[in-house]
Amino acid sequence: MNKVCAIASIVLDDSFVIHDLRVVNGDKGLFVAMPSRKLPNGDFRDICHPINTDARNEIQRAVLAQFDTEGGISAFADAADGLALEEN
Repeated sequence: MNKVCAIASIVLDDSFVIHDLRVVNGDKGLFVAMPSRKLPNGDFRDICHPINTDARNEIQRAVLAQFDTEGGISAFADAADGLALEEN
């Protein structure tokens, strides 16, 4: 089951910002998903995305490094546990 662990924004070359990237805990570990919108047929389509593997890897490396700096998956789990306690 894929779980969104964080939402991120990035700034490219101090001139372009991308909001709503998602850090997702997937079947093969953490990855960064690009912002997307739902189409009328129920599919999702990326709003923007890297056009080559090097760019995708650099974005993923930077976002996941910051995610780790801010506590990573354990911080996400602690926050999720706290929300579950508040709901009960």
